[in-house]
Amino acid sequence: MLLSGSLASVASIAAASVLARRQTGSVASAPNATSHWLWGEPAMHRHRMDLRHTLAGYAIHHASSLFWATFHEAGLERTRVAPSRLAPAVAAMALVVDYGVATRRLTPGFERHLSRTGLAVVYAAFAGGLALGSRLARRLE
Repeated sequence: MLLSGSLASVASIAAASVLARRQTGSVASAPNATSHWLWGEPAMHRHRMDLRHTLAGYAIHHASSLFWATFHEAGLERTRVAPSRLAPAVAAMALVVDYGVATRRLTPGFERHLSRTGLAVVYAAFAGGLALGSRLARRLE
């Protein structure tokens, strides 16, 4: 769970940051946006890297990735499905919860800086990180 969630976190925040840079000129815009959980709407407009917004936003994103990785790993144990087949389903479930169930205050905030296609790329990167992390973890066992 730690490896798959961590790789999913890094892959998806990297994708979000690169894509947000096109929109805002800063790679910090994506993690900063997630810090709106703590700092409210002004965090959505922070584009410079700083500890208060960037570190807090990444920490929230990483914790969320670990949360979803627990579902991924539990599903792998129960179903014996390949990680590359289950990871997209978990990523899709995360997307639906993040943008269809969660209140606006609890969304990742990426939607403020990314197109729908950009969001799809971020969640695909998340799925890739889950799958790769699961495979690596199983090789290390």
